[in-house]
Amino acid sequence: MNTLALESQLDKTHIFRMTDDTGMFQHAKFGVPDLSKGYTTDDNARALIMAVMLYEKEQKKSYLALVYRYLAFVLYSQNETGRFRNFMTYDRKFIEAEGSEDCFGRCLWALGYTMESTAMPKGVQDVCARAVAAALDTKLFAIKSIRSQAYVLIGLGFLKTEAAHLRICEIATQLADSFDKCTKTSEWQWFEDELTYDNTVLPWAMFIAYRATKEQRFLDIARKSLAFVDTVTFRDGFFRPVGCDGWYKKDKEPALYDQQPVEASMSTLAHLVAFEITEQPDMLEFAQKSFAWYLGENSLGQSLIDPETGGCFDGITPTGVNRNQGAESIVGYTMAKLALSKHNLTTPTFMTNQSCFER
Repeated sequence: MNTLALESQLDKTHIFRMTDDTGMFQHAKFGVPDLSKGYTTDDNARALIMAVMLYEKEQKKSYLALVYRYLAFVLYSQNETGRFRNFMTYDRKFIEAEGSEDCFGRCLWALGYTMESTAMPKGVQDVCARAVAAALDTKLFAIKSIRSQAYVLIGLGFLKTEAAHLRICEIATQLADSFDKCTKTSEWQWFEDELTYDNTVLPWAMFIAYRATKEQRFLDIARKSLAFVDTVTFRDGFFRPVGCDGWYKKDKEPALYDQQPVEASMSTLAHLVAFEITEQPDMLEFAQKSFAWYLGENSLGQSLIDPETGGCFDGITPTGVNRNQGAESIVGYTMAKLALSKHNLTTPTFMTNQSCFER
């Protein structure tokens, strides 16, 4: 049994390694950027939030330069309809006319966060506002994915307009109706008949909806759904996200692998939002436990952070860690760590007992 002091300074080396003058690369071969896979707007939108958070914490020119680079990518990806293209090759050519609904939602989240950050230059805020206005001219009701709806709602939560408030009500009501439709038993308190990816974004969105509207129904659903996903992901006493190889279908068993780093990040962020709104101390504990997954409090008992590169491994597989270190992993880790520091929370120190971390 070893005591591990896991609080450390954030190493940004891999962030800069993964970024060129276009944006952040999508994938890496181990710790080396994989140019053949190009870029995605998905990754650059989340990288934009990360860069803004870095600059909010420490106003270095290098962080502001990242903001401009990732924002330029997101703006360039927006097409004439207000939607966003997603996949770009290394020679700066988008391979689709329009990206996924998730990409659209994450772009709204990123633009809303950046626009409302008081640390941002006015020009940055203004260009984000223009892009958001163009995006909101699209038919939001046409978005069918509930996770995409959740991301859109979170993005709208940063806007202080009556139009945004109305759209929050509309989207939250759709999500609430989905929840009510699926919760015919007390055991399954969720929005659909399976848990897949980015699960905590759904209760997170409902907390934001409650904050904007004070509608009790939204708060009740936020609490119930977050408690439900917590019973699944913390069932072993530490964070074990639902694996992407099979997910967790109702009346089945949760897939154990592959565990994705983005899930630890989203769980950390969602619980911090839950704490901000409910002031329940246990939400902070769940946030810290979610983040501790990166540092070794996981089914392997092994850190996902590579001390050589500063990168984050791409997940946990049945045979060990996935040693690739792509954009989504390092961005999610950095966002979660910065969010904890905003709440004056340090990474927890814990006792590692290998027998407690059975695969």
